[in-house]
Amino acid sequence: MGHWLLATYCALAGLAILQGVLVVVQTWEHHRFAFSRLSQVSQYRQVGRAVLIVPCKGFDVGIESNLASFFRLDYHDYEIRFVVESDRDPVYPVIRRLMVRFPHVEARVIVAGVARDCGQKVHNLRMATVDLDEDVRFLAFADSDARLRRPWLRGLLARLDEPDVGATTGYRWFVPARPSLANVLLHSINSSIAVFFGARPPTVVWGGSWAIRRETFDSLALRDAWAGTLSDDLVASRLLQQARLRVLFEPACMVISPLDTTWRDLCAFVRRQYLMGRFYLPVWWAGVILLVSLSNLVFFGSLVAAVAGFLAGASFAGTAAAVALVQYLVGVIGGLLRQDLVLTYFPRLRSRLRAARRFEVWAGPLVAFVNWMMLLGSMAGRRLAWRGIAYQVGRRGQVEAVWRAEAPDGPETPPSTEEAPAAADPGEGPIILPMANRDREADPTAATPRRRRCA
Repeated sequence: MGHWLLATYCALAGLAILQGVLVVVQTWEHHRFAFSRLSQVSQYRQVGRAVLIVPCKGFDVGIESNLASFFRLDYHDYEIRFVVESDRDPVYPVIRRLMVRFPHVEARVIVAGVARDCGQKVHNLRMATVDLDEDVRFLAFADSDARLRRPWLRGLLARLDEPDVGATTGYRWFVPARPSLANVLLHSINSSIAVFFGARPPTVVWGGSWAIRRETFDSLALRDAWAGTLSDDLVASRLLQQARLRVLFEPACMVISPLDTTWRDLCAFVRRQYLMGRFYLPVWWAGVILLVSLSNLVFFGSLVAAVAGFLAGASFAGTAAAVALVQYLVGVIGGLLRQDLVLTYFPRLRSRLRAARRFEVWAGPLVAFVNWMMLLGSMAGRRLAWRGIAYQVGRRGQVEAVWRAEAPDGPETPPSTEEAPAAADPGEGPIILPMANRDREADPTAATPRRRRCA
């Protein structure tokens, strides 16, 4: 019996170590791919008119700098559509101020109203895609907590015309505002996930930085598929997989996301991400649980066995200690590669990320354990909170109930002579407030978008 247990342990330990080595290989491959693609950014060209849709709710860290980056893209033919639940949302005056500050960029703000039977973000996106001009060829999406680089839109759209490509996506890199334990933990968990985006599909869409062709959006009936759901990106990923369309990762569209969180918010955020996976991509979610559980069980089981074995003078203590040490060293190598990777993406962040980078390299087991606990926590429950709103989600990912801790931030109608619907019906249009350059062709005094030469 003892020999059988030892053989089983050695087999599981070998699989866990092999898994760690493969993650290191994937990290290296991601680095190679990112370096290759970033060196080609100057070759990306303008490819057609695009609408950039940005759902907003409340204040994110560095919100004004984040939103200002959307106006600085080196793409001449695009329109920004900011979408808010209410004109009393605190981010609304920030948007209006930026519209005045950047009059050469065509933009508008849409008051979508309160979501009743789906996620507020999904509701905002559905309302923003009601009224699309005929000349719009591409739809791009970004979150308000993302800070974009100038070539971001060119990068997203550059490969959408390739055969069998349904969408392109970037991802985020959290940048802690201060080196608190919660901040550096979330930074590390996120960066360990980021490296799994790479050159080879299948890749899932990340909703904070992605784009799709208008005709693909329409042919997939994505706007209709969003109805009653909570996740925009995982629903899109599922439809693209079913249609056998590839999702390509574009390193030039990796975005900075300023971060300042608490322990409570960290746990809620990570668990929510995994709950979404359970609702909308259950096979992927189950695979992640299996792999993460294997790695953690072998590492922490080896530590316990090594300590107990040394205390009892057992012969297996040295083997268990060696397994834990090898796993730790493989994790350190992976952490070093990830820190080299972030400097490839954002070399100017070297000093700002110093504490987070050191933590990620040397505290890998703690990062893996917290991530594991959040994954296990997503195995139960169907209720989650997001931006101050609680949702009950059914077995097929449909929103069954919505609760708000307090009244929505403001009226459900804008200050206009027309009355808007309290809960915008999918068949009705959103409320569009006039903003800079909306009617630039009719008004000869209005500023026109600046045409910039590609870098």
